[in-house]
Amino acid sequence: MTSTATDTGRKGRGRRLVLWRHGQTSWNLERRFQGSTDVELTETGVGQARRSARLLASLRPDTIVASDLRRAAATAAELAALTGLVVTHDEGLRETYAGVWQGLTHEEIIARYGEEYAAWKRGEPVRRGGGELETEVADRAAPVVLRHAEKLPVDGTLVVVSHGGTIRTTIGRLIGLEARHWESLGGLSNCSWSVLGEGVRGWRLLEHNAGTLPEPVLGDDD
Repeated sequence: MTSTATDTGRKGRGRRLVLWRHGQTSWNLERRFQGSTDVELTETGVGQARRSARLLASLRPDTIVASDLRRAAATAAELAALTGLVVTHDEGLRETYAGVWQGLTHEEIIARYGEEYAAWKRGEPVRRGGGELETEVADRAAPVVLRHAEKLPVDGTLVVVSHGGTIRTTIGRLIGLEARHWESLGGLSNCSWSVLGEGVRGWRLLEHNAGTLPEPVLGDDD
């Protein structure tokens, strides 16, 4: 990872963002679109959060901020218990509101709203189920992340506990991808995370859909 503009010459320095998806819910298992519906973790989801928290605690995070929906809040609580940090909850980190899609299975959405679904997958701006545009999700979530990142020490780490769609749109916004290309960022598994590092030219994606600790980049691309 390159140095920051304000820390020139100190190799490997810079702030780090860990965007962590919540653990498994029953609606994940049933492939139901959750959106902003407040669904709890399953027993398996709690176990996933505890395992991942043990790994992420070793990064010595400075700050934890999380969506206020229960599945994200409960996931964040596992890391807070190990680090002693207080979690800041922010509704700006909630999952995409998707109107009438929420509660429907993947198959039901395709059967009832096939054209809308296909347009979304093509990268077109779509209000899925009459809900939010992906750009509107980024408009509310990315500033939350940046506001907390700005308070970090030079080489500090912020853990953001949120949702798959919100994390993807936030990453897309922070690394400067056009919205129509955000779908090219694959989804995150339950309790997996992505890591952004701060470089001279801004934020860049270092790890995506990871379940192990990030390793330093050793090579000509560093």
